[in-house]
Amino acid sequence: MELVNFSLSIALAAIAGLFIGTEREFRGKSAGLKTNALVALGACVFVLLSLQFEGDEFVDTTRVIGQVVTGIGFIGAGTILQHGSNVKGLTTAATIWCSAAAGGLAALQMYMELLVVCLTIVIINLAFSFIQKKFIKNNKEEKGQ
Repeated sequence: MELVNFSLSIALAAIAGLFIGTEREFRGKSAGLKTNALVALGACVFVLLSLQFEGDEFVDTTRVIGQVVTGIGFIGAGTILQHGSNVKGLTTAATIWCSAAAGGLAALQMYMELLVVCLTIVIINLAFSFIQKKFIKNNKEEKGQ
């Protein structure tokens, strides 16, 4: 792989992670800017490394993507906490998982898809946080919960 393509892919992965992490950072969540940027960057690098062996005998480059998914699941699990019947951190864990997917897209040079995924992640986090805050929590307060 040429250094220019490698640099562009990892730069866009890091930028995507920063963009995704911005919403988490503003909300004071445990995994914000740096975590999402590093997850996206790391996923990108691992996929790029696996692509270096593409076409070699007895090599399945897609296995690395599966291992990234598994590894990120482990990191995400660390953000999930249970307090009685309340569970916190699921959205943060899911966002970290999505940041890894964004890194994979950057590695595969699927830049338009990367943009669509990043925008979708941020819109989901922003829009549904608003909906949750305005409608679901207000509904619980009305019922006295």
